Amino acid sequence: MDPVRNPYAPGAGQRPPELAGRDRELQQFAVTLERAAAGRPERSMVLSGLRGVGKTVLLNALRSQAVQRAWGTGKIEARPDQSIRIPVAQAVTAAIREVSHRHRDPERVAEVGGVVKAFALRTSLEDRKGLRWSPPVDVPAAKGRADSGDLELDLTELFTDVAAVGADLGVGVALFVDEMQDIAPDELAAVCGACHEISQQSAPLLLVGAGLPHLPVALAASKSYAERLFHHVVVDRLAPVDCRRALSIPADTEGVDFEDAALDELQRLTDGYPYFVQAYGKATWDVATESPVSRDDVLTAAPDAEAELAVGFFGVRYERATPAERDYMTAMADLGEDGGDAPVSTADLARHLGRKPQSLSPARDGLIKKGLVYSGERGRVAFTVPHFGQFLRGR
Repeated sequence: MDPVRNPYAPGAGQRPPELAGRDRELQQFAVTLERAAAGRPERSMVLSGLRGVGKTVLLNALRSQAVQRAWGTGKIEARPDQSIRIPVAQAVTAAIREVSHRHRDPERVAEVGGVVKAFALRTSLEDRKGLRWSPPVDVPAAKGRADSGDLELDLTELFTDVAAVGADLGVGVALFVDEMQDIAPDELAAVCGACHEISQQSAPLLLVGAGLPHLPVALAASKSYAERLFHHVVVDRLAPVDCRRALSIPADTEGVDFEDAALDELQRLTDGYPYFVQAYGKATWDVATESPVSRDDVLTAAPDAEAELAVGFFGVRYERATPAERDYMTAMADLGEDGGDAPVSTADLARHLGRKPQSLSPARDGLIKKGLVYSGERGRVAFTVPHFGQFLRGR
């Protein structure tokens, strides 16, 4: 079949042609937006899950919903060892820009711009390294507002003023944070504290975060009330019916059908993980010569999909690890059930490698920092990437 018409889109954060299995989350957020805009109390939202399950795609879809309702929006991608002050200022500036042209009081908007500038200028010189963005120069920095140097207080004042601009228009402001687990613990606590204060005011400002499975644990460690502060959504693999939708609906738009046996085989191979669904769907399309696509087409295409994943999805992550970290991950794959992907005990890992647990801490911490493994519960670790243990065993 014509590869130019191939409808599947395996890519980091790239929206698939059919966003299957996320209807509930989209409907729930639509209600949240309407309630917040009406001044009714609502919780912000946190998405968590493994790599490749579509967290970023869903985050972007939620942002689109906010834009369609005329909310001001901004997006942040958190990074390890980087303060969130400048990224938050950037995101807030983008959100204000989206609503400012509809505001009847330019002076009020300018005042909030001055608060954003004051907030950004409190960034230390060390934290500014490598950042090219500067706050807008067309407004003077406010004094005595969001400039104390205490991040929680400054965020609270910033969010309060920005939310008020949205409220003037009967809408609100939504900030979207990807890779939220990479925010430093003290700054994560400040974010939670500011969101807590905003929620008590019923101000129309929402924060939607996305991160790895241990993000809820990190939030709870930062503030005891974090589990009640956010609406937590676990983004997981697709149910079989949604997996079939993700494969068949894009093909149908191009006049192509799948045999039931082909869909069953794709479900088995992908295990319902959205990134794998797109990768195997794309490879199968390129191999198939006619409609309907058969199970034989899927089996013929499978090695191509596996080779692509081995390089672009698994391989790049494996290459980022040091030799000691690779040994640690290989031991995890050796010991893990479910093909090597199940969580394993750090004590068992130490025994398997013939090492003391303390001596393995640098490798474990390095892997957690690189986002390759996570600790969902004390004394156990697991891969952040689905089927990574199977990949390592296959090496």
